[in-house]
Amino acid sequence: MWAAGGVLWRHGAVGVEVAIVHRPRYDDWSLPKGKAEPGELLVATAAREIVEETGYEVRMGHRLCTVEYRLHSGAQKKVGYWAVAAVGGDFVPNHECDELRWVGVEQATALVSYSADRRVLHDFASVDIVGLRTLILVRHAKAGRKARYRGDDRQRPLDAEGRRQASALVDVLGLYGVHRLHAADRLRCIQTLEPMADALRTDIVTEPLLSEEAYADDPDAAFGRLLAIASRSGGALPESKGPVHAVCSQGGVIPPVLTRWAERDGVDLPASRNRKGSVWVLTSTGDALISVDHIPSPFAD
Repeated sequence: MWAAGGVLWRHGAVGVEVAIVHRPRYDDWSLPKGKAEPGELLVATAAREIVEETGYEVRMGHRLCTVEYRLHSGAQKKVGYWAVAAVGGDFVPNHECDELRWVGVEQATALVSYSADRRVLHDFASVDIVGLRTLILVRHAKAGRKARYRGDDRQRPLDAEGRRQASALVDVLGLYGVHRLHAADRLRCIQTLEPMADALRTDIVTEPLLSEEAYADDPDAAFGRLLAIASRSGGALPESKGPVHAVCSQGGVIPPVLTRWAERDGVDLPASRNRKGSVWVLTSTGDALISVDHIPSPFAD
């Protein structure tokens, strides 16, 4: 059984504050969390549950630890946690949570009722949350088979399933507050981000250095371009460091540039397949990589 939640945080007058909630059913203090719905991406579960339990508008940040424990029924439960910025709204008491407190991390650690929550808070406090930046990498959605396409492969379009994947990405990218879009100069990469561009009413910047052919010719230039975009991408709070950027590229580019950056900065990559329509969330200080999370396409095989 999977559930998800997060450390809801804001930058207050005395620094970073986190939210803990009181649940009248259990008479405990905890971090907001809840069960995943069938077919729901776990990151979407975390966002939905936090909004439902607290009333705050949120922006997702980096993935934190996963907590696992056994229920009284004997079933094993896993809870994935994220750092989640509060970007608007106010607490609304509800049947699940009747009180919310904004406190410092140290005070929250003392107040929560469970050791699992203390572990999550410790993970959250291990980095300077305010100084982090988010960059989203997207592998282009499905575009049929290259061997079956007649014409210039640079102009190969998305197929019907790819268009569904591209539409689904609007909600995923929206969770992270993406407002700037880049795509390798291949039609399928551009079309993957077009629904998001339409939603934002913005343009997509084409990136000639980030196609497979350009990467093969000059991997250093491609890596340098990705770092340049990352250095301009913003963080979880809207007022910090500008908007969050998303880049759509190809299967022959994303794995090697991720591996290079991760190995350089000593970051472990999740054991995930780089399927079409999937998303990589890169958290960095701008140049130094801190963590990488993978989000599968909701329509992956």
